[in-house]
Order: sequence, then structure tokens, then C-alpha cells
Amino acid sequence: MAHVETLIVGAGLAGLRALYALGQKGITATVLEASDEIGGVWNHNRYPGARCDVESFDYSYSFSEELEQEWRWTERYPTQPEILRYINHVADRFDLRKDIVLNTRVEEAAYDEDRAIWTVTAADGRTRTANVLMLCLGQLSAPKIPSYPGQDTFAGKLIISAIWPKEKIDFTGKRVGIIGTGSSGMQMTPVIAETAAHLTVFQRTANYSLPAANAPLSDEEVAQVKANYAARREQIRNSPSGLGFRPGKVKTLEVSDEDREAALEKSYHRLGFGFALTFPDILLNEEANAVASDFLKRKMAERVSDPELKKKLVPSDHGFGTRRPSVDGGYFEAFARDNVSLADIREHPIVEFTPEGIRTEEKLHELDIVIFATGFDAITGALLKPRIVGRGGQTLAEKWADGPLTHLGLATAGFPNLVMVAGPGSPSVLSNVIVSIEEQADWYAQMLATMKAEGTVEFETTETAEQGWTDYVQVRARETLYGTADSFYNGGEVAGKPRVFMPYSGGVRHYRLKLIECADAHYAGFEQRTAPLARSTDVAANG
Repeated sequence: MAHVETLIVGAGLAGLRALYALGQKGITATVLEASDEIGGVWNHNRYPGARCDVESFDYSYSFSEELEQEWRWTERYPTQPEILRYINHVADRFDLRKDIVLNTRVEEAAYDEDRAIWTVTAADGRTRTANVLMLCLGQLSAPKIPSYPGQDTFAGKLIISAIWPKEKIDFTGKRVGIIGTGSSGMQMTPVIAETAAHLTVFQRTANYSLPAANAPLSDEEVAQVKANYAARREQIRNSPSGLGFRPGKVKTLEVSDEDREAALEKSYHRLGFGFALTFPDILLNEEANAVASDFLKRKMAERVSDPELKKKLVPSDHGFGTRRPSVDGGYFEAFARDNVSLADIREHPIVEFTPEGIRTEEKLHELDIVIFATGFDAITGALLKPRIVGRGGQTLAEKWADGPLTHLGLATAGFPNLVMVAGPGSPSVLSNVIVSIEEQADWYAQMLATMKAEGTVEFETTETAEQGWTDYVQVRARETLYGTADSFYNGGEVAGKPRVFMPYSGGVRHYRLKLIECADAHYAGFEQRTAPLARSTDVAANG
């Protein structure tokens, strides 16, 4: 049975970054990856039009100046193939592949209380042990797969956007249906519309979207960023969202109508998600949010010519940013094409699949291909897929039955020597996630190195610490408008999931200060033991 100091589950951006950070501290680690390739979500989300909604310069690792200088991004917002090339380049550039085991899906991880060891069992029956288990499974990586009546009878092809086939899908002459209008659905719609005989978009909830304002990067732009990368990174680390810009101090309604309109217009054409930071209170104050929402509704309506379509495509049941908005490249304009139509499944729900297509309460839509762009069981979904067994035989699913409990989004009581990257209780999906990944990976590496040097064999967060942080996450969330809509932030998009706000909304900079505070207090909130609790009472408590 192979043993290593740390087993990392997941070879996406988080897993690779954690592997590098641990190696820099002399901690041996192995990454277990279910797929036959590295890359995580950027390996699986190969759908047409797949593109990051964070600028390429910022959606990249900051740990190596040489890497920053040698890699040349080609577009402002990178496509899936380019991001995957970058990830593979990093793995090769820093010799990470030797410690990655592919085609190894973790089914169970169980903690041995007597030995302070995790035993991890893969789908192929092989087991491995480690002192520490690190979960790098992603926040948007467990797809929601619908199950409609008659779905198995459909004679055409079913595709899940988040598990897109590697072979090229030819839409030429095909009747295509897309179910879902989140980021994936909005990105693929204009691309598929170019070749499909007909495209039907099945919409349950209209979504806010801003133009991506994507463009090729000139040599001059690239040179300018590379000459000032250090300052750019520092600005990002000290911004609320990790996007590199901070809102001004003047609130939405404290400026004239003309100045407010000019500011919103400028942000609309350039900042993507950053539109929410045009003024500091857009996500905090209902009146301010209404102003921003109305501006975006006008902008979206301008992109749709048909009056009836305007009513359906422009959101009316939630404020901007309370659900995750999208950035798109021609989504609304695609509906002006003769071969694109909208099926409003809130007004006329899907009744069943038939061999010919999808029957709604209104009509039968005859289709050759159906794409489920139905999103993810976000933030906790991937963490709860394996059976993770902690102290006393309790599973993580049982521990989190009423919602996730973590200390700083790092660990949960009853599961010693287990940590998670960008999990619930951290900024995760409310941030440029790669910034959050790097902060946590480096923090973990230093913590594990410190504890190893001090002879710690078992560390475990306390119930007091995790409850305190979980309560604080809710306090910060209530300062915002996030609770006014059902979203994947609060479990509202998965039937039966606890309705709890999961990410930390206090911002990247403030979260980093909390991490520093914890480390400076010798990892406050963690009990550190020189022998397993089952065999010793020699405990250094930092609750």
C-alpha cells in the first residue's frame, strides 16, 4: 500500500498549485485524478464557446516570474483550449506530472484514529494512505444532470455541457436544443447557432449578462502587463474580488444622474463581472442595486429587437448579482437569427422527452441533439461525491446534512488532517478563484511544514472555531443582497439541498488577513497533537 505525506484529490488548477506549494516546503505529495488528463473543469468543459470570464493575465498563477514572462496569452478572455494548454505547460514546466496519478477516481477516504492516517480507496480497488488528505475538487465541477420522464427514449444525442465529449460534434443541419441559460448556455448559443439547422434555447430563468468585450491581445498590451506584473498582482490581492479593481467610496445615489450613467456605461463596456464594483453599494443596498439592474435591463433590451422576446430574455425576478451573472459574446443577438428560438419553460414546463424530442406543455420540439447546460451542484457537490469518513465513523455528508461547517473554509471538526482548497466558507466562487487557490495553497504548505517541524501528527479544527466562522460567514452574507434570490451560492438550485449561503462574501483581501491572523496565532482554531487523540491527551489547543 503506497504511503505519502499528503494525498491531493483533483488535478485541476487547485490540485496542481497545491502540489507545487507542498513541494517547495519539502512535503511529499501525490495527486489522484479521476480523468485521463489534468485540467479539472477546463478538461471537461469543452463545449463550443467555452471561455473564462476573468481576464487571462489575472486567471493565471503568480508564483513564478519566469512563468509570467514566458507565457503569452492571445486574448483578453482565454478560451478553454488555451487555458488547458496553459495548465499542461505549467505541469511540464515545473515537472509536476511525476506526482500525478490519472484514471484514479476516489470513491472513499476513511480516517484511522489510532494511527492518524487517511486510507483512500479508488474505484479500481487500489488503496493509498497519507498523513494528510487535501481535497481540490472544484466549486463548479459536479454537474447537475436532469432526469425527465421519457429521457431514455430520446432517439437523438444527449450531451452534458460540463462533461463534453472530446470528439468534435458537428451541428451542421441538426436541430439542437439547449436546456439552461447560465454561463455555459449563454456562451454556446451564438456559436452553435452559426451551423445548426435550428436551435431552441429552453429557458427557466432569464439571466443578467454583460458583453465580454473580448479582443486579441496586442504585443504592446502584453509587454505593458509583463513590465508591471508585480504591481498588477499586488493590486489584485488587495481588491475585494481578486479582479484587480476596487470600487470608489462614493455611493450609487450620491452622484448626479449624468455622472452615474456615465460610470455605469464605462463599466458595462469594459469590466465584465466588475460592473458590480462600479459603486460600492450595488450588492449591498436594494435601491442602488435597482439602479444598476435597471441600467442592465435597458442594455439587454437594446440587444433584442422582438418585443415579446425582450419580455422573456430580460430578468424580472431578481436583482443583478444576486445570482451569478454571465458575460457573453452575442447571446442576445443570436435570437435575431431565423434559426434560433426560445422556449420559456417557466411558462410552459417540460412534460417529457419523446423519441422525437422534447414535449413542453405548449408543443413538441423535434430535436436531433439535446444539450444539458444545467449547471452544477456548486461548492459542496464535488466534496460530497466521495464517501469521506471521519472520527467515529461519521461521514462528511452526515456532518454537513444541514449545511457546511468549516473553520475559515479550511477544515471541519471531526475530520482530522483533512483540508480543502476553495471550499465553503472561503471566497471561492465570489472571487477570481485562482487568487483564492494560491492564497490557500501557500498557507497550507506553510502550516503543514510548521506542524511537521514541531512533531504534530494530528491537527483538527475545533467545533467552537468552525461554528464561530460559519456564523460569521452568515453575518457577512446578510450585509449583502445575496439572500434575496435562489442561487447556487445558497443551495437554491438543487432540490433538497440545505438553504445556506456558502461562500465568504467579505472579500479576498479581508479573507487573506484572516488567514494571516490565524497563522500568527499559531494556527488558532486548530488543535495540534503530537500523538493521535485516540492514544494521547498531549494537545496544543488553539481554539
